[in-house]
Amino acid sequence: MTDHIITSSFASRQLGTPTDLGADATRDISAGLTGLLADVFALYLKTKNFHWHMSGPNFRDYHLLLDEQADQIFAMTDPIAERARKIGGTTLRSVSDIAGRQRILDNNADYVDPLDMLAELHGDNKQLVAEMRRVHDLCDRYADVATASLIEVWIDETERRSWFLYESSRTSVIR
Repeated sequence: MTDHIITSSFASRQLGTPTDLGADATRDISAGLTGLLADVFALYLKTKNFHWHMSGPNFRDYHLLLDEQADQIFAMTDPIAERARKIGGTTLRSVSDIAGRQRILDNNADYVDPLDMLAELHGDNKQLVAEMRRVHDLCDRYADVATASLIEVWIDETERRSWFLYESSRTSVIR
């Protein structure tokens, strides 16, 4: 019975982390980070989907490229969520929460041509960079240099993924 009372007391408290950022900053930046997190999870799963379903003459190279990129994408998830919590916000709670917030579109096709996979992921990474820049602007508005700094690293990593996908999907040789 004592455990139940302690649990109920804990459950009734609001999550909150002390921060010097104002309530508006906490609300807006954590919402932006949560949207990014949903997109990152969607991009991670799409990248793994294409990794698992890759085929064709460049299978090995593309398969390994997408596996490496998926690992890098997944590595962003915990820092994004924890940053939202560090500034006093909350973040994703479930797969349905991700589905309700993601802007990166799913691809459930039975077959996707390998070059179309790379082109689609290239576009998705470019879209993610645009969303990151939007959240970075929020950070600048509220002087949240720590979140902005993290986002700058993620933008660089995402632009690199986009570049590799673009170059890997080129079909003509420049002379």
